[in-house]
Amino acid sequence: MSVANYCIIVACLLPVVCAGIAKSKGFGKRRSDGGFDNHNPRAWLAKLSGWQARANAAQENSFEALPLFIAGVLAAQQMGANQERVDMLALSFLLFRVSFIGLYLADWATLRTLAWTAALACSVGLFFA
Repeated sequence: MSVANYCIIVACLLPVVCAGIAKSKGFGKRRSDGGFDNHNPRAWLAKLSGWQARANAAQENSFEALPLFIAGVLAAQQMGANQERVDMLALSFLLFRVSFIGLYLADWATLRTLAWTAALACSVGLFFA
């Protein structure tokens, strides 16, 4: 399996990590005390604020970024693109997405947008590798 294929697996886990971060302050608390509500998780998540709300937004955005990235990796490999280039673009995508998540949590909107744009460029670049 190529580095790019492993990157797909890691990229698929990023939303799960973001969800864990968003829910982390609610772990270990009873629902009646504001703890995570697994009976109605979307409503509980919708009530979050601050860094937790941003973590949840990063989760949603991470899911949104997956289809183009996965399709890009698979298309590049199917077209016989140089695997080292595909691996480099896939690793770059992950680097930018992890940066995006960190910048989102820190509430650095402009840099976050730059990281988002760079990750998108990597996904699109895979189609032209």
